[in-house]
Amino acid sequence: MTVQSLLAGLSPEATSEATPAGHPRRWSILAVLCTSLLVVIVGNSSLNVALPSIARDLGASNSALQWIVDAYSLVFAGMLFTAGSFGDRYGRKGALQFGMVVFLAGALLASTAHSAGLVIFCRAMMGFGAAFVMPATLSIIVNVFPPHERSRAIALWTGVAGAGGAFGPVASGFLLNHFGWGSVFLVNVPIIAVALLAGFVLVPTSRDPGEQRLDALGAILSIAAISGLVYAIIEAPTHGWLSAETLLVAAASFVALGAFIAWEKRTAKPMLDLHWFEHAGFSIGSLGMTLTFFALYGMMFLLTQYLQLVSGYSALGAAIHLLPIALVMILVSPFTPRIVERIGANRTVGGGLLVVATGAFILSRAQVGSSYTFLLIAMVVMVGGMSLAMSPLTNAIMSGIPRERAGAGSAMNDTTRELGGALGVAVLGSVVTSHYAHALAPALGGLPANAASAATSSLSGAIGVAQKLGPAGTPLIHAAQNAFVGGMSMALVIGATVIAIASVLAFKLLPTEIIEPDVASDPEPALVFEPVTVA
Repeated sequence: MTVQSLLAGLSPEATSEATPAGHPRRWSILAVLCTSLLVVIVGNSSLNVALPSIARDLGASNSALQWIVDAYSLVFAGMLFTAGSFGDRYGRKGALQFGMVVFLAGALLASTAHSAGLVIFCRAMMGFGAAFVMPATLSIIVNVFPPHERSRAIALWTGVAGAGGAFGPVASGFLLNHFGWGSVFLVNVPIIAVALLAGFVLVPTSRDPGEQRLDALGAILSIAAISGLVYAIIEAPTHGWLSAETLLVAAASFVALGAFIAWEKRTAKPMLDLHWFEHAGFSIGSLGMTLTFFALYGMMFLLTQYLQLVSGYSALGAAIHLLPIALVMILVSPFTPRIVERIGANRTVGGGLLVVATGAFILSRAQVGSSYTFLLIAMVVMVGGMSLAMSPLTNAIMSGIPRERAGAGSAMNDTTRELGGALGVAVLGSVVTSHYAHALAPALGGLPANAASAATSSLSGAIGVAQKLGPAGTPLIHAAQNAFVGGMSMALVIGATVIAIASVLAFKLLPTEIIEPDVASDPEPALVFEPVTVA
């Protein structure tokens, strides 16, 4: 059996004749794809709640815990372009199911791990699998839905992608109250089994009919460039943005990126065709998506800490209080295509981003004693704006890509999300950390050096020091909470400003109507569904 047959998706039922109306089972296929996507999103977001239990049971250091989180992101981001191109070349259904199996294997192995090192390896393995799943889901949607329905399908896909992250921590918190930390990795096993079986039967096999070869050098350079950049962003708050390590890794990633661009310009079959950036939808959509996830991940990072360390909720309680984020995305996203039809993509995205900026500014006014109702209003405004912007941005990105290269286009969409999220956490987190340390300094007088250092390192560190001091530590807790909230306010104002600028760019530069290049030239492009063969 060849690699091509392995990734072709071994299901006779998957074969279908192309029709201008799209695949006859396209809505059932969409349900399978959204389920597969949900597995990846929930599987990643559910981990943070379990970190204290993993640290206790495995004796994991802070560095090991950080790598348990970061290993997934590094491998996932680095592999996206390669995995997307692999699906285009050898079959998107096969890439999807291959990724699901690898993700499942990593989760099962992690649930029985007896060392932090093995958990880190398993998380990297899950990130590798996820890199095949996420681009495949969107690229299959592009190929099974006709143009007039595609925006609705992408809106539903986007809603699941955005909302899924809010469900993971709640499920993990519930499981941790009844079982060990290994259960967090097992939560998706039944869903994966259903998605694999349904995908085997329902999802059609499709690939690039041009038999485009895999760009091996481009793959190596893209992995080096993106992984290096994500690593530099993740580690910068710890080592310092101007530290030798951060600058060296960032420089190496930019050298790899430059080499990647140079190679893609000269090779006959590039992994990422740089001419796609001449399409306004692709280029502005990619920038807008990066900044949208900059705001989303940055807000989630700050709000989670605020709810637990300032408002006093448990990890599970904080997760439950963040659930409205998922509800708003699920309710708003399906209506976005209708809004785009009425007022245009540029106004929908620009207006949505302006709403996001408004919500971020409202949230920046939070104080130590702010009510949950106030936070809820700010969250609903921010996430409502994101729900308006995300699906037309995704559609804009995919509109600049020929449908036979949908895997590469989907990888670009996913990469912008990952880079934007990493930047949001790193940049806004660094702003908070810097302000927090400066504002807390006057309250540290008289503390031993090690206690002062622990208090300065984080709000949770300050609370830990204060608790050891007994009643005398109450002023330190108040000072630390106020210092954190002051930093959060500053970070959110910066985030709101960045999103407001993105809103102006979307209004001015994003097309009013998203027209796909292949649809514009050929109103009835052939869907590429191929018969299954086993070599």
